[in-house]
Amino acid sequence: MRLSRITAYASSLLLATGLALTGAGTAGATEGAAAEAYVALGDSYSSGLGAGSYDSGSGDCKRSTRAYPVLWANSHSPSSFSFTACSGARTGDLINNQLGPLNSGTTLVSLTIGGNDAGFADVMTTCVLQSESNCIARVNEAKRYVDTTLPGNLDKAYSAIRGKAPNAQVAVLGYPRFYKLNGGCVAGLTENERAAINGAADHLNAATAKRAADHGFAFGDVVPAFTGHEICSGDSWLHSVNWGNIGESYHPTAAGQSGGYLPSFSGTV
Repeated sequence: MRLSRITAYASSLLLATGLALTGAGTAGATEGAAAEAYVALGDSYSSGLGAGSYDSGSGDCKRSTRAYPVLWANSHSPSSFSFTACSGARTGDLINNQLGPLNSGTTLVSLTIGGNDAGFADVMTTCVLQSESNCIARVNEAKRYVDTTLPGNLDKAYSAIRGKAPNAQVAVLGYPRFYKLNGGCVAGLTENERAAINGAADHLNAATAKRAADHGFAFGDVVPAFTGHEICSGDSWLHSVNWGNIGESYHPTAAGQSGGYLPSFSGTV
């Protein structure tokens, strides 16, 4: 989820190593991966915004060599790998701009999508810069969108993926809770705000998981992997407000991609 709008308000407020295999190990890995044609779609949580080491050719999409799709591809050596995830993407952007590599030969697809549709960037902007009551109201507005409008948007995106890649295994990943409640943060948001934001993440994940299941897609819940590594935990795998690079705020670090998203994705395939 891109927090570009925070930037406007703020003015007034591992490249992963390649799999090293030799001899018989190389042959075995090649044979095992021969059937995998992998395409990684989605928003900034899949592109790797926040993890650094961005591919300069990806521009504002901020595709990182430390993002979980790249880490998985490096360790599994699929027969082909296409990475079209883009920071800031909504479901419509995914449908219009990211599906080019999909075809009947695609065997594996991963994605995160829906957070930008639901306006979570605006949620965080409101909660960081405005009152607790405004924050809670904005969270509830986002949850209403998740209940009323997002399911239809997800259906369109998932149907478009299936239409272009009829033989693919599709893994939809969710979003982490941002905060450890009663944790070590001594400033910033109130506990009520943090609890409301965590609840909104759970709400979004539940809606996403249901739509994914209805389309026959796997859902990877990243909340367990991030538990103990939220903001205020003392060992966070998520950026809080990052004034040095405001767009990375509330996105996984490189450790969040490798320790949170990668195992959650691997557990679905």
